[in-house]
Amino acid sequence: MLRIIASFFGAIFSWITIGIVMAALTIGAVFYMYGRDLPNHEQLALYAPPTISRIYSGEGRLIDEFAKERRLFTPIEDIPDIVKQAFISAEDKNFYQHRGYDPRGMVAAALDALRGGRLRGASTIPQQVVKNFLLSSDRSAERKIKELILSVRLENTLTKDQILELYLNEIYLGQNSYGVTAAAQVYFNKTLEELTVAEAAYLGALPQQPARTHPVRDRDFALSRRDYVLREMRENGYITPAQYDIASEDPLRTVQAGDFDSFRSVLPPRDYFTDEIRRQLSRDFGTEEFFGGGLTIRATIDPELQQVAATALQNGLETYDRGLGVWHGTVTTLDPSLLTTEDDWRAALADVDIARDIAGWHPAVVLEVGNNDARIGIEGVDEDDDGHWIPAKDVTWARPRREDGSLGNRANVAGDLLKVGDVVHIRAMTSDSDGSFIRWTLRQVPEVQGGFMAMDVENGRVLAMQGGFSYDDSVFNRATQATRQPGSSFKPFVYASALDSGFTPATILIDAPIEVDTGAGVWRPTNASQQFYGPTPLRTGIERSRNLMTVRLAQEIGMDLVASYAERFGVYDRLEPFLANSLGAQETTLFKMVAAYAMFANGGRRVEPTLVDRVQNRRGETIYRHDQRECVDCEVASLENGLAPEIVSHNERVMNAITAYQLTSMMQGVVQRGTAAGRVNVGVPVAGKTGTTNDAKDVWFVGFTSNIVAGCYIGYDRPRRMPGASGGGMCAPVWNEFMKVATEKYGGGPFDVPPGGRFIKIDRFTGARLPDDAQGENVVAEYFRSGEEPVFGVMFDGGWAMGSNLPMFAPGEGEGVIDQGVTVETSDGQVTIIPDKADFGTLSTGGLY
Repeated sequence: MLRIIASFFGAIFSWITIGIVMAALTIGAVFYMYGRDLPNHEQLALYAPPTISRIYSGEGRLIDEFAKERRLFTPIEDIPDIVKQAFISAEDKNFYQHRGYDPRGMVAAALDALRGGRLRGASTIPQQVVKNFLLSSDRSAERKIKELILSVRLENTLTKDQILELYLNEIYLGQNSYGVTAAAQVYFNKTLEELTVAEAAYLGALPQQPARTHPVRDRDFALSRRDYVLREMRENGYITPAQYDIASEDPLRTVQAGDFDSFRSVLPPRDYFTDEIRRQLSRDFGTEEFFGGGLTIRATIDPELQQVAATALQNGLETYDRGLGVWHGTVTTLDPSLLTTEDDWRAALADVDIARDIAGWHPAVVLEVGNNDARIGIEGVDEDDDGHWIPAKDVTWARPRREDGSLGNRANVAGDLLKVGDVVHIRAMTSDSDGSFIRWTLRQVPEVQGGFMAMDVENGRVLAMQGGFSYDDSVFNRATQATRQPGSSFKPFVYASALDSGFTPATILIDAPIEVDTGAGVWRPTNASQQFYGPTPLRTGIERSRNLMTVRLAQEIGMDLVASYAERFGVYDRLEPFLANSLGAQETTLFKMVAAYAMFANGGRRVEPTLVDRVQNRRGETIYRHDQRECVDCEVASLENGLAPEIVSHNERVMNAITAYQLTSMMQGVVQRGTAAGRVNVGVPVAGKTGTTNDAKDVWFVGFTSNIVAGCYIGYDRPRRMPGASGGGMCAPVWNEFMKVATEKYGGGPFDVPPGGRFIKIDRFTGARLPDDAQGENVVAEYFRSGEEPVFGVMFDGGWAMGSNLPMFAPGEGEGVIDQGVTVETSDGQVTIIPDKADFGTLSTGGLY
């Protein structure tokens, strides 16, 4: 009997032993099979999680940030213990005891499930790290086995703190925040060091179900999860019972509930400047590096001048738009049923996509239209007893546009333009004397658009850039992305190539009609005045923006030479050598034009425009620095009184310094008595050039002082005629408004006169040499190269035989024609009479001016 019993238990023991061995072999085989071809866990030692790239002003103020995943990396030694303890208590209480997986936790989770409790995972922090970094998130036995294998391997590769660092910087915590630092900012607008115990516990409660733990939408569940973490922290000995009692009684106060201002609210609104940095650095460093590389970017922006540029351009655009007297300002129309209570209309208005970045403007919705006035509800402005109104007298400037595109009669009452539910912009009208409120006034985002840019002429640092009326309304940057005809603002490059070719400001050119057979027809360029003026000095040609003189000059020196200058200055990558392009017919950008004009201002040295001073990577290493100049004396402990460090620039010279000064002097004449006269007055010497294309589809002014160059462009995005517009009339006032502030801040002075030349007085009307003591309005001192005796009285016509290829008006035939003219010999030996002043009659305007 005993033998039978022994045999039975022996058999049982054998089967159990065999079963254990087989199970072990099976498990081993499974782990062996799945342990092959696993991702390399050792790469986590070098892992750099995607983090936010941040842009700072020169003063160190954070002005913008960009990221696909909103993460701020924080080394483990900088993460407070209370934050570590909250996550360990919530996710892996035995973190410091196990070797990658937690058998006790797995058994406890299984027992909870068997007892009918909630099904919960038993993943440790190392398991979550390998899942997040190396594996997928699918719920499968295969993934779980791989997770266990990799977590053990990870424990043998990294320290506990290194694993915790990866976890706390990688974990998704809702609201597009990744990692504890970004989450603290998103939920509480605090640094990690500023978090309370209760706030740290709330963050620790988020990893399992971040979407279901919203502090407002799921407040009760969020509080229960936070309190669970607090209890675990107490039981684990991380906080005292007294701390627990205090923390569990804390209300859940968050940014989402309106208890704290959001981090984004303290940043300036995103604008064209920082968005252009995003565009350029994404191109230079790659999109992945820019949005995830944790770059620290110091921008060249001057925040004060950036706002001035925005205001100046907005004023110029709005002035022209309101002068047209057409109402097109209704953004959308809300259903009147959404406007029954103040809470209703405020909620409905908050959901409207409308520009909110225009200083002084408010979104508003029309709540009631009376016989004369319209009552409005204004975003961000409290209601008062009488309500807010748009009075009838505020709309009389405009005519409504009908559905068929035609214009209605001029408005007499608010109801002629507005109806209930219309969403519009409004602004407070105030007294100039004391700033007191007068009334609300209706505004509209203009259809006409434009761009503005200003930069330092010596180092290319862009100080301000405005790419349109409102970034919220249109992110298209018209300073860098809009390619438009520069018109006469291109002419200085024609004159620069001529001055470098032996011409002088006193050289005489013939201002007379021209015919050019283009192969596709005859081109007859004209002056803007529809007149021609006979022999004229070069200086007058640029001051008065004479088209005919410019075309003749381009023909005389050759368009290939003009093209090479335009390309050397960076205005074009390739300028087609057509004569019409000497008048600015080929398109370019404001960004390129302003940068090119800087080289006139700084004496002819190349300067590369930049919006960024420096870029550092996540480790603080400088990977880009714009300023490559050398400071000779910066290593000296002290300098003598009155001496400044010597800065040496190795920038390439793109034009002769004397040529640059001659051209600058000629463009000073544009401001003093030419096409920009009376529009620019900033208290320091200014040089510049206007530009207006055919039918005024594009208008420009680019000008500079001794240290700052700025440019303005205005036109419709889909080019069309702008009646009454001109570069001097529209862009020069914008430029002047900006530069008044810029020169008050940065100063300005006389333009440097380069060595190697001498001043000679000439008559600016005839080009004749005058005595050194000559005075009068006709006298101008021109700068000539030393050793080159200027020749006066020689005239150039570009090679056109004026007497045969285009009939001229005989004396007395045209209005304003003077009977006595000047007899000249053309380049082909023909003799003709150039009237002192003549008229084109009915000839087509042709080119640009």
